[in-house]
Amino acid sequence: MDLLREINERLYEGDPGTVALLVQRALDSGLSAEDVLQRGLIAGMDKVGKDFREEILFVPEVLVAAEAMHAGMNVLKPLLDAHGVKRLGRFVIGTVKGDLHDIGKSLVAMMMEGAGFEVFDLGVDTSAEKFVAAIQKYQPDLLGMSSLLTSTMDEMGTVLEALRQAGLRERVKVIVGGAPVTEAFAKEIGADGYAPNASAAVIKSKELLSLS
Repeated sequence: MDLLREINERLYEGDPGTVALLVQRALDSGLSAEDVLQRGLIAGMDKVGKDFREEILFVPEVLVAAEAMHAGMNVLKPLLDAHGVKRLGRFVIGTVKGDLHDIGKSLVAMMMEGAGFEVFDLGVDTSAEKFVAAIQKYQPDLLGMSSLLTSTMDEMGTVLEALRQAGLRERVKVIVGGAPVTEAFAKEIGADGYAPNASAAVIKSKELLSLS
């Protein structure tokens, strides 16, 4: 229990080297990979997400905490894969075509992984065709789209129409966000959910999958 608490604390402080060492030490002590994931890394990121929502932490602090979470995940991933540990779901995310903004999208991806989702990040300037191909390849439960420019918002609607044309729309829940995006716009284009920030994206995703 002390090791798990220390993982929580070092992750919150954004100390990737120590988190990786503690994760290995926890495994060596006999704790299961799933325990270390759930009660160590995910519990730590839950606190990060809560304090981000309450504006105790800000984007730079969340990014370094997420880096620490990734360091721990790199140690755990081979064991999680080998033992078939179930994740909360699969999540594909990308910034839409014509938009090169990365930080907000990456933050959502990190928070979703920290919450226990398997994440496939398509990067920036992602075309409707790339989104469709990713849905076909990864068969995710959720698709996240980000737009930071008013001029690229309509691409979200283009992606949703492409999913409908490909017969994929009913297979995946779609959540959208980004500075110019609103809940009203999300409803207008037929998305399933809207999130104003990374922490809200985790909450909304769990709601959409009836996990909360």
